[in-house]
Amino acid sequence: MSKKEGLDKKEQFIAEMAAALQRRETIVVGADCEVMYSGRAETLLPPGERLIMIKEDGTLLVHQPHGSAPINYMKESSSHRFVVENDNLYIKSQNQVLHEYLDILLAKVHFFHSAKLSDGQKLQLTGNEKDMANMIAANPAIVEEGLKLVGQEEQTKYGFIDVLCYDAQGLLVVIECKRYKADFQAVSQLRRYVERLKGMKGLARVRGILAAPAITTNAAKMLHDFGFSFAIVQAPKYKERLRKSQKSLGEFENNVEND
Repeated sequence: MSKKEGLDKKEQFIAEMAAALQRRETIVVGADCEVMYSGRAETLLPPGERLIMIKEDGTLLVHQPHGSAPINYMKESSSHRFVVENDNLYIKSQNQVLHEYLDILLAKVHFFHSAKLSDGQKLQLTGNEKDMANMIAANPAIVEEGLKLVGQEEQTKYGFIDVLCYDAQGLLVVIECKRYKADFQAVSQLRRYVERLKGMKGLARVRGILAAPAITTNAAKMLHDFGFSFAIVQAPKYKERLRKSQKSLGEFENNVEND
């Protein structure tokens, strides 16, 4: 390829990328490149093959072939230009508000593509404590055989009880759900709910069960001192309602973890 042909190809690339930026499209470029940054610090990323992405909001990301985090980036509202200087092809980016500048020298472009993308959705968390409570309410035997559901979200002065049941002996049972390893705070919260419910209902005894994937050693001791129980329950994931690994109330010893 002659020097003129190479320049013409670069100019065509620049024209296509400028049009994509004007249309506020997402741009993806695979290239052998060198990256120079000035702003929060001064950095130089020597030549290497990388993936460059420019989003419609002005965000720019430079990814190496491995890892999930970008090696360089520019935040949203940055502006970008594709230019030729001294026969070299560059992406020149700046964020005037943040006083940041990033120049990418494109030694060789392997591929490029642009498209208008549309996505108005928000990430939906599954496997939270509400999901745990719903799962237990649908099948209280996950926690203990013989439990019968009374209700959910029972309001007290200190908040809402996750799940309320009767056990096989007819005792009222407060079940507090924790998505992660239960600690002192979880035990204290359960105790407040139990004591408040005893006062509200005029009952001498109300049982408390803490449902979580694991519990710290000291929290387990505190739970025992209060006369409460622990049940291993994993939060449902990817909309699973019941995992085969769920264990009953009597099998929690191996899931007591040190603080």
